[in-house]
Amino acid sequence: MNDSTFNSSYDYACQLDRQDRLASFRDEFYMKEGIIYFDGNSLGLLSKRAEKSLLTLLNSWKQFGIDGWMKGEYPWYELSEHLGAKTAPLIGAAPEEVIVTGSTTANLHQMTAAFYEPKGKKVKILADELTFPSDIYALQSQLKLKGYDPRTHLLQVKSRDGRMIEEDDVIKGMTDEVALIVLPSVLYRSGQILDMKRVTAAAHKRGIVIGFDLCHSIGAIDHKLNEWDVDFAVWCSYKYLNSGPGGVGGLYVNKKHFGRTPGLAGWFGSRKDKQFDMEHTWTPAEHAGAYQMGTPHILSAAPLLGSLEIFEEAGVENLRKKSLDMTRYMMDLISYELKGMGFVFGNPLEDGRRGGHIYLEHNEAARICKALKKNGVIPDFRAPNGIRLAPAALYNTYDEIWRAVHILKRIMEEGQYKQFENKRETIA
Repeated sequence: MNDSTFNSSYDYACQLDRQDRLASFRDEFYMKEGIIYFDGNSLGLLSKRAEKSLLTLLNSWKQFGIDGWMKGEYPWYELSEHLGAKTAPLIGAAPEEVIVTGSTTANLHQMTAAFYEPKGKKVKILADELTFPSDIYALQSQLKLKGYDPRTHLLQVKSRDGRMIEEDDVIKGMTDEVALIVLPSVLYRSGQILDMKRVTAAAHKRGIVIGFDLCHSIGAIDHKLNEWDVDFAVWCSYKYLNSGPGGVGGLYVNKKHFGRTPGLAGWFGSRKDKQFDMEHTWTPAEHAGAYQMGTPHILSAAPLLGSLEIFEEAGVENLRKKSLDMTRYMMDLISYELKGMGFVFGNPLEDGRRGGHIYLEHNEAARICKALKKNGVIPDFRAPNGIRLAPAALYNTYDEIWRAVHILKRIMEEGQYKQFENKRETIA
């Protein structure tokens, strides 16, 4: 950024909002007056359409009782497949390669149980040291179930700076002992996007199966999983997809793996015409639906119906462009207004490597987050010293970015953060 050319005025922020072609989507969401919400990368806000679709399925229960499985606007029996088809364009997949089901961790257990096949020298799993802890817990658990010690058989790519993972280091870790690789598409702290195309090609060149956790990328960036030949992926829907707290997860299985037996079988993975035969010989579905286990959580999945309509109308490419523009503007404004106040960007500065949020580091981060909340700005703290700020392309504005940065400036100048303890709350 060139200080002499950057326009830091409030009028310019308003001008950017007037030029925003996606601005009308803000009206779709319930925004609390006096609150600037920058935590959509943890929990997205409720949209009116998500509320409507939830009420629609609630009403189908009320109206039809058990017949809701086959009646109503959205019969429950194939709701997971219907939602999978609506999700597929967001990740560059065919409809039959996606199923909406379970949770991120449950789906990762399922994928690992199916795709981790230790043979000969190939007995280890490769992950990274910066990934979300739940993924590591799942991989450790799966190794133990196969009789291996996670301390020796779970390899974690080291970070050079504690913020990011270099693709060169990931590829270097692809030894002839690795049977499976599981990586995040976007690192949850720093917001770094991994080059999924490059690392997938490198893994396949070495005969290694590779999958990704898309929790911090789905709905924020565009993907081409099928084109990149990714083997599998898992994700949640309550962040950028705005499906609500604990909203249903999803998974992708590349069609080249159709016919592979899921590691964890359950009756909802059955072929639909066979499921209610109640036989003790399982006939799995011939697509990603085979990886379902238990009965779908209908009321948990319902808000996603309305939310995905919005994504279809807005277009994920358009959302990605606006997201990059907003994070770039926020970084420039922070650099201009908060100079000398101890803030350091922990996120990638290059657009091509940055996900949907920025990551500010400061020694007083926990206290600063509490002060921001008291002043009506909702951030996200990540230990030990990180402040995540996610201007969501569907509902945040440049005006909010401008005001939030100036609120943060006032907090620092007045020392407001000093009244708080520098430790996280129970939920950070």
